Amino acid sequence: MKKLKVGIAGYGIVGKRRHGCLDESSGFDVVGVCDRSFSASGTLPNGINYFSDYRDLLLEDLDVLVVCLTNDVAAEVTINALKLGMHVFCEKPPGRDVEDILKVISYEEKSPDLKLMYGFNHRYHNSVKDALKLVSSGKMGRVINMRGIYGKSKMITFNQSDWRTKREIAGGGVLLDQGIHMVDLMRMFAGEFTEVQSFISNQHWGYDVEDNAYALMRTDNGIVGVLNSSATQWRHRFNLDINLERGSIILGGILSGTKSYGAETLTVVTVDHNTDNGDPREQVTSYNHDPSWQEEIDLFLKYINKNEKVQSGSSLDALNTMKLVYNIYYADPEWRALHDIKNPNTPPQI
Repeated sequence: MKKLKVGIAGYGIVGKRRHGCLDESSGFDVVGVCDRSFSASGTLPNGINYFSDYRDLLLEDLDVLVVCLTNDVAAEVTINALKLGMHVFCEKPPGRDVEDILKVISYEEKSPDLKLMYGFNHRYHNSVKDALKLVSSGKMGRVINMRGIYGKSKMITFNQSDWRTKREIAGGGVLLDQGIHMVDLMRMFAGEFTEVQSFISNQHWGYDVEDNAYALMRTDNGIVGVLNSSATQWRHRFNLDINLERGSIILGGILSGTKSYGAETLTVVTVDHNTDNGDPREQVTSYNHDPSWQEEIDLFLKYINKNEKVQSGSSLDALNTMKLVYNIYYADPEWRALHDIKNPNTPPQI
């Protein structure tokens, strides 16, 4: 089968990592990249054309565009690629706010033959997939509640640029940047949360975006979720504790490029209410390989080649996850008042 010609818009850490996955795939051929770090246009030693402006990249003969750009332009670039007849894979978040993804969907609906997929790679970690199989099997009963913590020690970590601290570019802080992964997973395990209470804070780092978000949520069928997305978690942490009628499933740690979140484990707690007295039997599985980035790209190729509807990472997934993120923001009265002062004519779409 002829390889699909791919352009990568945004050639930083994530763009280069996606490039590696595209090269490992049998169906993609990266022919062009763009990034603001390039001072002009030219050709890399491997023969790939490079540009400083995404509009020049879109003039290339492309079948697919992979979008790894800042939140303020992600939706705009996605829409322009769809208009030109390209399939699009876009990193999370889909934009700065719900309105951005709604605009994208309005153009997606005009091009039903094109595939649009959003990158939520945490879904494809082996620990998460195994946990979802257990929950879906019903062997442990229904989900009662869950508690999720995803935290890092700074707003800007390692060699990232500072655009994540600027509301006009990022749209939000640690919740939208990193916590969105936990929001997405909690939706996947529990369904849609329809009641939300929250506190949104930027009291420590003092940027124009939050450094902590605390949420208490409930679904229509009574599943309660507690979430803390934090940039004051001095020891980086990823943990999702899912309590069911006959036991618990605990996702602890996650394999990442920084290797700072500890070992990735899945702990299955089996309850015997008559004998364990709060100290039940546990089985811990450790994972030493992260297939998520590659599996996500391979699935995208499958959707294109088989002309299948995007099921995982669809625009609807992205929309519902963004809606919950903004419901968490807007449930905090202080955040809501600040938003309304800054945007008196544009209430948030939630």
